This record gives sequence, structure tokens and C-alpha cells, in this order.
Amino acid sequence: MRKTDDTGDGGRRRFLKVGGLMTLGGLFALADPGAARAMATSLTRAASAASGRRLVLHNIHTGETERCVFADRRGYLPENLARFNHLLRDYRTGDVRAIDPKLLDLLYDLADELAVAPEYEIISGYRCPATNAMLRRHSKHVAKHSYHMLGQAADVRLRGVALPKLHRVALARRGGGVGFYPRSGFVHLDTGPVRSW
Repeated sequence: MRKTDDTGDGGRRRFLKVGGLMTLGGLFALADPGAARAMATSLTRAASAASGRRLVLHNIHTGETERCVFADRRGYLPENLARFNHLLRDYRTGDVRAIDPKLLDLLYDLADELAVAPEYEIISGYRCPATNAMLRRHSKHVAKHSYHMLGQAADVRLRGVALPKLHRVALARRGGGVGFYPRSGFVHLDTGPVRSW
């Protein structure tokens, strides 16, 4: 299984900042435990945002895992986007297409909203037209003009979150298309028009 990581500069500075923020949170805990919990959640999210938008994606078909920051305060990081493009490739043919960065943003934001680590199992990412046509012959649930073919869709599971909960939060976010497939064990997410099924 292929596992890669990025360690970027400034790790020590981030560690010291987060340590200082956590100490401050500890002082609040002495005054009000409820406020301390809210502060801790806020500080964790702030620390995560300061270090960049990071995802861990595991492709269940290839066994590959990528964990990296795909965007920071300067914008998207092309080298790391390319790593996710490769992981989300059509595993049947090996075809790679650029994945819409907004899809990665959506995955990150959903995990953030659910207050869990952004670690996803990928059931399906990009599909080339030939793969999509083959799947359509075997299932009525595959769209002829699927957003998978545009690099704008992924079928996923979020580790530590029940599928119905992920589905509800995705619907409420209204970030694009949301499909619920409990029998197959995944939620479909895409960055197309807001719709659901």
C-alpha cells in the first residue's frame, strides 16, 4: 500500500502557536467548563486552518492513501492537487483527470462541520467515458452525463461518521449534488447544481 505525506515548512512554529493557544484554553476551563469546550473546538479548527486544508484519502480499490495539504493561505497547491488527481483516477483504465478543487474543499468542509478528521474512503472518483458507459449498462443509477466524468464527483465514506449523518450534513450544506446509497455503503458528492436523490 502506497502512503505518502507532506511535512511543509513551519511545522515547529505551528506547534508552538497551537501549544500557546491550548494553554490559553486551559485558563478558560478554570472559569467555565462549557466555554472551555467551545474554545477547544474553536482553537482546533483555527490551528487546522492555519496549517492549511488537509485531506486523507484512501482508495479502496487500489489500496493507495494520500495525505496532504491541498490548499493554504496562498491558494491551491498544484503539486498536491496532482497527487489527489492520481489517487482519484479511473482505477479500471488508469486514466487521470484534474479533480475540481471545489470537490476537495467540500470534503474538507464537511469533515470540519462534523468535527472529525478529514479521512475519507474513496469508492469512486474520476470515470472515463468508456467506464461510465460500461457501468450504465449494469446499473440504472449511473447517469449518462455523470459528474464523475468531469472530475467533479466522488463516492465516499467519512471515517467515524455514519452514512445517514454524512448525508444529512451534505444536504444541508447545499454544495452540489448529493446521492445516498446505503446498500452500497457510500454518499455521492459532486460540485454540480444543487440536487439530491
